[in-house]
Amino acid sequence: MTTVLIAALLYLLAAGLLVRRVARGLAPGSAAWALPALGAVLAHALYHVLVWREVGGADMHFFAALSLTALGMAALTVLVGLRGQTGALGVVVFPLAAIALLIYLRVPHVGHEGLDWRLQLHAWSALLAYSTLAVAALLAALLWVQDRTLRRREFHGWLRALPPMTALETLLFRTIGVGFALLSATLLTGILFVHDFFAQHLLHKTVLSFLSWLVFGALLVGRWRYGWRGARASAWTLTAMALLLLAFFGSKFVLELLLQRV
Repeated sequence: MTTVLIAALLYLLAAGLLVRRVARGLAPGSAAWALPALGAVLAHALYHVLVWREVGGADMHFFAALSLTALGMAALTVLVGLRGQTGALGVVVFPLAAIALLIYLRVPHVGHEGLDWRLQLHAWSALLAYSTLAVAALLAALLWVQDRTLRRREFHGWLRALPPMTALETLLFRTIGVGFALLSATLLTGILFVHDFFAQHLLHKTVLSFLSWLVFGALLVGRWRYGWRGARASAWTLTAMALLLLAFFGSKFVLELLLQRV
């Protein structure tokens, strides 16, 4: 419990430092918030490792997956922020990670003992894909707000804390490219290693994931072929992410929490 509280407090400290800088219209930088954010990420990861040792295997159930996805998002935010790009994402990501971890602390933990390495590969590639594409969705939302604000000529002070739109778009599509590759690996390993989609109630999850993959793929082609950008790129990204959320967390919520099928 101590590890969780330390991680949550460090997340909130990092978010608070970022809020103060963004409210002043200053670029996030990395000197002040990066150290507590990095400490929070390490403590967050440590708690999951301790739980896995306690239950005898990796916990991949709904709230565990939610916490792990938030951990991946926080780690990516720190990584991107240390390179001087959109550390302001931490204003949203770090409190979400703290909340997800605190919720996970309060629910029963169940380990998957002896989980086959092929299924572990599938599960971990899925979590990495969801984390990366969730960060892309936040970047898309940020891009949409920035584009809308500038079109209306509403020059708020916090805009100065954001990178130029061209830099934000470049980062968005790089993130989508990495996430698309991870999602492709997730679908491929699912096809190769999951043998009975009907018995495991995975058909709807696979269909929605494939639809999301198609939308992300079409967006990347549109960017390469037609130079899609701005509001259009944001809309496509958020649509694809909505499908992915329904595929993974929507299906896990129904199966594990409503139908009690683990």
